[in-house]
Amino acid sequence: MRALLARLPRRPWTAALTAAVLSASALTVMPASGADTGCRVDYTVNKWADGYTAQIKVTNLGPALDGWRLSWTYTGDQRVTSAWNATVTQTGGSVVATSKNWNGALPTGGAAEFGLQGTWRSADPAPSDFALNGVPCGDDGTTPPTTPPTTTPPPGEDCAGTVICSDFEDQTGSTPSGDWRFTAPDCQGAGTAAVDTAVAHGGSRSLRVDGRAGYCNHAFVAATADLSSVGPVVHVRMWVRHTTALPSAHVTFVSLPDTSQNGRSLRVGGQNGALQWNRESDDATLPEQSPAGVALSRPLPTGSWQCLRFAIDTTAPALDTWLGDEPVPGLHADGVPTQDVDRQWLARTVPPRPTALRLGWESYGAGDDTLWFDDVAVGSAPLDC
Repeated sequence: MRALLARLPRRPWTAALTAAVLSASALTVMPASGADTGCRVDYTVNKWADGYTAQIKVTNLGPALDGWRLSWTYTGDQRVTSAWNATVTQTGGSVVATSKNWNGALPTGGAAEFGLQGTWRSADPAPSDFALNGVPCGDDGTTPPTTPPTTTPPPGEDCAGTVICSDFEDQTGSTPSGDWRFTAPDCQGAGTAAVDTAVAHGGSRSLRVDGRAGYCNHAFVAATADLSSVGPVVHVRMWVRHTTALPSAHVTFVSLPDTSQNGRSLRVGGQNGALQWNRESDDATLPEQSPAGVALSRPLPTGSWQCLRFAIDTTAPALDTWLGDEPVPGLHADGVPTQDVDRQWLARTVPPRPTALRLGWESYGAGDDTLWFDDVAVGSAPLDC
């Protein structure tokens, strides 16, 4: 299953950055602490119409450091909303990323990697004034950054050969129709679903679900496509936007009926404020819902479009999950036991066989939410954000 991650395509937008003299008015930085010969930064960005993710690799070219701080300036209107593997703060255009307690040691020639997610509106040029512990980077003769494309290719151009590829632009009314139908798998309450023309990731339409708390408030829109022949790995990509943070109670917003569970579902949702997988037949979760297990998952950010991808192996009880371009460690199962992650999941050895895709909302306690889905694709090959 580890091969699933290797097969996913990555955006080839990596930029190495030139030296720049820091302005004291633009950045607040720590005094130089041993990094007297500079550093190198590789800034890999994935952008769409109103947001971006960036994977950042900093290589120390000076003496060893025990704790690092990387600073830079955004000259556009970028705003950082979340980060992983570093603590990232922003004041105006000035951004500072500091090491965690487990990745602060940076020997000469050593590198650390972290990532962040953010938003932008009118301009988002790549930064060019990185500094490590106050010393400008780029002293090794690296080249200026390049500007990557600013939009995601529209569906149909990036998902040839898929079984599902929908941006909902073919929907003509407010009620889902054609390849998408409203359904309440077990019981129906106050939850609703509609085609929305006010909020969309791309184009002018999306699928909106107003989910309500309580077990009998199932509200889903199911694709009519049969996924039985997709594989051996089922790749799913969707853009999702939601309003309320994932609650402590269990909720589901993606459901895949599974013949290996006699029609019961593989479910993607949340619990304890973080994303999780749930298997309906035995209620197993991935990750385990211990504090250590939940910490290996990620929350689903609110108020912005998020690219959610997953790969389900139909030949083994294995899967992978990505939020944007970043794998989620707690949502990975490869058959090798991982403490606090997959003990429950590996208790069942029958490979999954999803047959359909349903998008919506199901709560098992507290938890109303309004969600939008757009640019949804399912196929046998990896799908990009």
